[in-house]
Amino acid sequence: MIHDLRFAFYLAFAVALSAHDIPTDVTARVLVKPTGSKLQLFVRVPLKAMRDMEFPEQGRTGYLDLEKLAPLLPDAATLWIVNSIAIQEDGVVLGKPQIVDTRISLPSDREFNFGAPKLGNNANVVWNQINFDVLLEYPIRSDRARFSIRPGLERLGERVTTVLVFESRAFEFQGDAGFVELDPSWHQAAARFVKLGFFHILDGTDHLLFLLCLVLPVRRLRPLIIVVTAFTVAHSITLIAPAPDKLWFPPLIETLIAASIVFMALENIAATNSTQRRWAMALGFGLIHGFGFSFALRETLQFAGTHHLSALLSFNIGVELGQLLVLLLLIPLIEVLFRYVVAERIGTIILSALIAHTGWHWMLERLDRLRQYHFF
Repeated sequence: MIHDLRFAFYLAFAVALSAHDIPTDVTARVLVKPTGSKLQLFVRVPLKAMRDMEFPEQGRTGYLDLEKLAPLLPDAATLWIVNSIAIQEDGVVLGKPQIVDTRISLPSDREFNFGAPKLGNNANVVWNQINFDVLLEYPIRSDRARFSIRPGLERLGERVTTVLVFESRAFEFQGDAGFVELDPSWHQAAARFVKLGFFHILDGTDHLLFLLCLVLPVRRLRPLIIVVTAFTVAHSITLIAPAPDKLWFPPLIETLIAASIVFMALENIAATNSTQRRWAMALGFGLIHGFGFSFALRETLQFAGTHHLSALLSFNIGVELGQLLVLLLLIPLIEVLFRYVVAERIGTIILSALIAHTGWHWMLERLDRLRQYHFF
């Protein structure tokens, strides 16, 4: 008897703790609908993402007591949703919205149906298998204004995917995407993609190591311009070219990028590639690196609205600006290193050997992933 009571106590304690665990995967759905002088925002998130709530139950059945839960929902909406969302109308941040309605919905309900009767206790639902719907209204000046939204729902789980719908346009992104322009102008799209391209090249360690190998023995202005221009032209071509829609293609390109790093590093060590021919190497490998850039761009083109060409060109400009910044910082450092620390030939060999070692491990890891795909 005592054993049974202890087991029941531990089970109840475990269930209470699990209600406060951070969900691993959360999908939040947001519908934006401007109408006249108000903007309606429909938000749907899993109820289990409301971690600080105590969910009342119907006795010991395990089913939610929806009548007791209903008065708690507006506070949950304020804490977890309203306080996180930011909306701009023509660049001006809107104030706090009015919470028009909150309700529980079943996973089978595909649409936001705030006109239907609310679920009652006869629904017999449990807390971790249902959705929490919220209807918000913001006063606006015009429904023809340009709106942007930052949902801010990434704290609802470890990995949060936000599906955002505005008119006929749908967005899907993970984590915090910043302010999303729902109908961006061409210059808004251009500004966003210049920034994306700039930070992508700065975050791309493999691209930066290849660039270092490429310019390490070529630091005089004229040959440097020729080599960098060849690399730029090549990756610009494949950046905008349509890539094969095959699952194995991205890991293949990632493997070839690592191989290009190893190859250029070994070329620097062997000193068999003259600087006059290095532009050809930059041109060939640049085509491969361009596909790598395009994979990053593919996931973000949804934020370009109808301005895909502007986004492509702007992303490329951002990449070139980031590349230029790296070269402006890198070349003087290399000059100082070779003048005051180590002889140029020895320094080139040491740096290239370290880069080749890193690139070799990347290549083997990526090759293992590539082998998991079937090519035919």
